[in-house]
Amino acid sequence: MFLAFAVAAASLPSFQARPSAPDWLSDPRPYGAEVRRSSDSRSLVLENGIARREFLLEPGTATIGLDVRSSRGTDAWRAVLRAVEPEARLVLDGISIDVGGLEGQVNRAFLRTESGAGGSSDLEPLAGNPRALQRTGFEIVEPAERFPWKRVRRSGDAPWPPRGKGLRLDFGVAPDSLLAKEHPELVGLVVRVHHELYDGLPCFAKWIEVHNGTAREIRLEHFWSELLAAVEGESKVETRPGIPYRLPNLWVETDYACGGSDEDAQRFGLRWVADPRYTSQVNYLLQTPCLLECGPAVGPDQTLAPGATFESFRTFLLLHDSEDRSRNGLARCRMYRTIAPWTSENPLMMHVTSVDPSVVAAALEQCAAVGFELAILSFGSGFDLEDERAGTRERWRGFADLARQRGLELGGYSLLSSRSVGNGDDVVSPPGERPAHGSCPSLASAWGQEYLRRLRDFFPATGFTMLEHDGPYPGDYDTAARPPLQKGLADSQWVQFGLAARFYRWCRAQGIFVNAPDWYVLNGTNKSAMGYREVNWSLPRADQVLHTRQNIFDGTWTKTPSMGWMFVPLTEYQGGGAQATVEPLAQHLDHYQRMLESNLGAGVQACYRGPRLFDTEETRAMVARQVAWFRAHREVLEADIDHAASRRADGRDLDWFLHVLPLGDPCGMLVVYNPLQRDVERTLVIDLTNTGAREETHVAGAAGPVGTFALDRQGRVELPVRIPAGGMSWFEFRR
Repeated sequence: MFLAFAVAAASLPSFQARPSAPDWLSDPRPYGAEVRRSSDSRSLVLENGIARREFLLEPGTATIGLDVRSSRGTDAWRAVLRAVEPEARLVLDGISIDVGGLEGQVNRAFLRTESGAGGSSDLEPLAGNPRALQRTGFEIVEPAERFPWKRVRRSGDAPWPPRGKGLRLDFGVAPDSLLAKEHPELVGLVVRVHHELYDGLPCFAKWIEVHNGTAREIRLEHFWSELLAAVEGESKVETRPGIPYRLPNLWVETDYACGGSDEDAQRFGLRWVADPRYTSQVNYLLQTPCLLECGPAVGPDQTLAPGATFESFRTFLLLHDSEDRSRNGLARCRMYRTIAPWTSENPLMMHVTSVDPSVVAAALEQCAAVGFELAILSFGSGFDLEDERAGTRERWRGFADLARQRGLELGGYSLLSSRSVGNGDDVVSPPGERPAHGSCPSLASAWGQEYLRRLRDFFPATGFTMLEHDGPYPGDYDTAARPPLQKGLADSQWVQFGLAARFYRWCRAQGIFVNAPDWYVLNGTNKSAMGYREVNWSLPRADQVLHTRQNIFDGTWTKTPSMGWMFVPLTEYQGGGAQATVEPLAQHLDHYQRMLESNLGAGVQACYRGPRLFDTEETRAMVARQVAWFRAHREVLEADIDHAASRRADGRDLDWFLHVLPLGDPCGMLVVYNPLQRDVERTLVIDLTNTGAREETHVAGAAGPVGTFALDRQGRVELPVRIPAGGMSWFEFRR
């Protein structure tokens, strides 16, 4: 078997470390992904000059290297891997089976792949696991789209599927293996392990397929599609309750995520656990969380008929090349632009609070007049997406036609979770638990299936192209059997999540824009909340302005500006009375303008909620002016925010956002706000490293060219600014 692999691997170009090139965050173009072979053809290397993953072929197949290049302009590489694990693990009919892997590593603190001074290679004593699935072949492939994306609105130029390279490793039950002798009924089982690496990004994807090539049903009780013994994030001798460990320096994400809007949404698909076999770790009780396990928390408990194939969720490993929080945040934003590029769709949107035909018609007229692009029939408006009566659907169709005539899209609100539907169709939680939102219908129930059908039927019947989906399935477990879809507790999360994810993927294929306050972005939704507390919109207007910029600053550490929505309550929302409300708009024009400047200056769209966008000609002119400015500078305003070069709002001094667009023209924009009641004139020192500017930059502002400024050795520029009291100014940087 090794000879066949050696012949196949020998046909590949050999791996050679690439010379230093530009910082990939500034210029990713030199870093195309490739599959190479080692000099002795014993291993394959999936690499792009920034990151690499090496797979040993014999005596067993396993990952023996996962490395990322330092960001400090050197050729140094940092090891992410410290020990060997199987490529995957399955539990089939109660039997735990490894997919590939090696046995015999003694010290799991490091994995030396060649002999060095005073020590031998740690690979020499390793042997294949006779009870594991053995590799049968491999294929180099191009990345394929996870699902179709119909591009119907502005979304940048990111390719779909992402450009890169894929490697598929095939495993089966070797006829003469110990596994075949102990479990002959599994002969014919095939597992395909998929790896992808993307051009210009240190991000790997991984997933598995399980094919039942046997003559009998197989019950897949559980799987782990990624097992990674990573270098610990920190070493602590003692374990103290309430004091968290720092995790290994990489971001791990799966598309099996829900029930939250960020890290907490990952709890169902991955976990960092202790590695008790790592007996040389510093922690006395061997409790350092340094072993990554990617698999569903419960289940999936799926039955595979003969000939059937099961596909796991996907895991994405983003290898950080720095300890710098801002740089790592920019890397994560780049990842989303690569693996979920539909999140760059960012229409200006109004939430209309009534379905009265005259109100809707006036709101659409106003949206068109000021340059908005999308209107949403909001919660509390009287809109009911589930009403299938012919007259109701005709009414919605008329609204959509009216919007289209004005160059607008129209969307509507629907609530799934946070309600009870009765008749045995609600989630039945395990004893001592309750649904995440208090109550939630089961998507596997008869009601849930009918609800999803109504959603799918609604859009072609009405011409709507947007869904505001409140309370998506949050990951609730359901103990009820709901044939034919769901057996009970063990498969309930897998089944319901799959139903929700497939619906959002369907929306993406239809070109339907989806706002959802949950982390389904890798399954096709466009936005989740930027991150705010709803009752804060009942605070005084001046407080709301500061909260807006704080929430945006905090939310864009790990989101692109277009991935989150903010809120502007034109009418009263969550209480607060007159002091919290923008209406009458003309009477609070300064505040309204500050809210527009705060959101649009960050490249973020807010839900402007009310019956109208303007009430006087002066108000109309102000809104139109702000929108026109945003649309004129849209590309750079929607670019990522460099937090290390920005300043969070605190109401005590100037605050600002620096957008970086290193391959663009302009390559950056600084948007500066003055929360004080006096003019501020100052020289700001701004780090332009991540804009890609070198040596000098040409600066322009609202009044025209400002001048050409030299950058110092750290890539910083000294920029004199004068910001009027309560005002905003902006500056574009060009090479």
